[in-house]
Amino acid sequence: IQAAAQTMPVVSITGPRQSGKTTLAQMAFPGHAYVNLEHLPTRQYALENPIGLLEQYPDGLIVDEAQYAPELFSYIQVQVDKTRKNGAYILTGSQNFLMMERITQSLAGRVAVFHLLPFSAKELENTPYQLDKPFEYIVKGFYPRIYDQGALPDVFYPSYLLTYLERDVRLLKNIGDLASFERFVRLCAGRIGQVFNQSSLANDTGLSQPTIRSWFSVLETSFVTFLLPPYFRNYNKRLIKTPKIYFYDTGLACSLLGIRSARELENHPSRGALFENYVLVEMMKQFLNRGRRPPCYFWRDSAGHEIDLLVEDGEKLYPMEIKSTQTLRSDFFKNLEFFQKLSDTPPEQSFLIYGGTENQNRLRGFVRAWDQLPSFG
Repeated sequence: IQAAAQTMPVVSITGPRQSGKTTLAQMAFPGHAYVNLEHLPTRQYALENPIGLLEQYPDGLIVDEAQYAPELFSYIQVQVDKTRKNGAYILTGSQNFLMMERITQSLAGRVAVFHLLPFSAKELENTPYQLDKPFEYIVKGFYPRIYDQGALPDVFYPSYLLTYLERDVRLLKNIGDLASFERFVRLCAGRIGQVFNQSSLANDTGLSQPTIRSWFSVLETSFVTFLLPPYFRNYNKRLIKTPKIYFYDTGLACSLLGIRSARELENHPSRGALFENYVLVEMMKQFLNRGRRPPCYFWRDSAGHEIDLLVEDGEKLYPMEIKSTQTLRSDFFKNLEFFQKLSDTPPEQSFLIYGGTENQNRLRGFVRAWDQLPSFG
């Protein structure tokens, strides 16, 4: 981020609420002034006198929750074109596409875009917060406040959800029935790792399919859920071309599903899906924390052969099978073998990631423990 600020006049940091964006921005740019547009008087000042606000801070400004005053972006464009000073403005926001749309309209070619998710397990290694078992991390989630302030997940996540519903959902869409929207979010948590099926969700909620799509876009825009795209190269096979549902944080998903402990998760029907979600997001954080778009996909054909996670790094494909169990079975490799033959992917680019603790090098691919995932630069 600091390197990007050396070459671009504006840096944007977006991500979920309370993922650490403000802390990161203030640590990276200690000499910049700071304003928070969630503070109503400051927001009104930004809307009524945007030029006055910007000219008040000529030595650099962090604008927190910038999506509350999107009109400010065009004035920032004027300022950076006039001063031609790199790193002048750091914009943070807890909403993605709303902010990105304004950025592309006003700041195209002038902004470096970064996404910050909550902590990764790698970041917590060798700290007092490191945990020994994957299900503990999955239930606890990775929001910083749970670790550095000792917030209890049972208290944090319901409060987080309430704040999210009352602030972000109301801002993004005029949704009058927040109780129905909350039920919709819980239904989505129960479909982690499944193909996004608007018709099925509409049947289960009694809502129309356009409403389902609209409401799901709210979850995507505010960094609650995302859709993992399928890998389209067909290798002469009929493919599933619908994306799959995942959550950016498993702790929030567990709270929505009523899972309160690692022991409960071990016996829960969503155990495998949540473990898969954990591995996927950990892999995505590797790329996002380096300012790269995560080249992550899944692959499935109509005969039921599936690769849980497919990473395309450069010209190489890295297929990954993900299993929550702590013991290995030979049939865990069958989908990897099938894909290797189909795509000419060598075994040394294939991984079986599981809930155990031992790494192994097998003829059909590498076995990696849940906390020692493949690393991509």
